[in-house]
Amino acid sequence: MFKGKRHKEHQAMLSKLAAGDEVVTAGGLLGKVTEVNDSFVTVEIADGVRIKVQRQQISQLVPKGTYKSA
Repeated sequence: MFKGKRHKEHQAMLSKLAAGDEVVTAGGLLGKVTEVNDSFVTVEIADGVRIKVQRQQISQLVPKGTYKSA
């Protein structure tokens, strides 16, 4: 019952991802989204260090400013 609701919420979050959002990946990496396309998201995890992850691997959005304060 709850799994379906969480899945829908996760899909809604993924559909709204945009450059500048701060996220945590399924692997626990914290970073800032720099680019979004249909299947992949580019996330800056340190100054000048960007990784490309599958969109589905973004587990949550975090409040703005979290990335710089970590």
